[in-house]
Amino acid sequence: MRLNLVGGIVAALLIVVLIIAYSTLFTVYQTRQALVVRLGQPVRVVTEPGLNFKVPMIDNVIHIDNRILDLENPAQEVIASDQKRLVVDAFARYRIKEPLRFYQTVGTVERANQQLSILLNSALRRVLGEATLTQVVRDQREQLMARVREQLDTEAQAFGISVVDVRIRRADLPEQNSQAVYERMKTERQQEAAQFRAQGSQRAQEIRARADRDVTVLLADAQSKGEQTRGEGDGERNRIFAEAFGRDPEFFAFYRSMQAYEAGLKSNDTRMLLKPDSEFFRFFVDPSGKGRDSGAPSAPSTPAPGAPAPSVPPADGAPK
Repeated sequence: MRLNLVGGIVAALLIVVLIIAYSTLFTVYQTRQALVVRLGQPVRVVTEPGLNFKVPMIDNVIHIDNRILDLENPAQEVIASDQKRLVVDAFARYRIKEPLRFYQTVGTVERANQQLSILLNSALRRVLGEATLTQVVRDQREQLMARVREQLDTEAQAFGISVVDVRIRRADLPEQNSQAVYERMKTERQQEAAQFRAQGSQRAQEIRARADRDVTVLLADAQSKGEQTRGEGDGERNRIFAEAFGRDPEFFAFYRSMQAYEAGLKSNDTRMLLKPDSEFFRFFVDPSGKGRDSGAPSAPSTPAPGAPAPSVPPADGAPK
């Protein structure tokens, strides 16, 4: 009985010793830093990872994140220096550099985010309120974000926080302003399109008028050259006729009579009322063209070279 009691006491003492030994040790991980608090008062800060000691039952260890933390800020409306309203969506990244000050001022990450969100909104209003819409959207966006980060970092040092970066995710006009700008841009594009169409129509009319004028000039030139060529052809024909008449007046008279027959005796029921011994049908009576009671027909005088050939008058009643 006595041995069993001694063994139980020894076992209990061992358990108590193990519990006390375990309570005197704590581990700091690479992503954490620890603040040792004794009876509500900070004692020391442990920033290096590893195994550390504390006074059991008296000291309390508060672990604080050592990583880069994100601050998501809701979109807010900011007025630029040119009185343009902007909806700015920004975020920040920060790290807790002084655990003791952080614990004494804000205590937790949630409260730190609340304070930093207020400071970030104030910094955005100050910096962007001094810039124009064009500078915020396009020209000086990087410089403006750097200024916001510097101001936010300066104010966040009071909480033991170091601001690593500040970014503007989106900076747009409000919905109603965006719609108005869109309608204005649409109207401007429509006006430009109408102007281009008017210029194109004017240019087309100028080209069409120039083309019509060129066509008229070309047709006039062609008609003039055609009339000139036709006149030259008629003169050459008359010359050939005159030359042929001078060589053989009888053949010329026969040829002209054949032309008169061809022109007067059409195939579309041409009717004539003539005497059988009419001069018009002299070649029907005699292939030589001589009349029944008359001798050979007198040949007209030979025209001068280049003069138009004389036409043989048709017989009585022949079509002219």
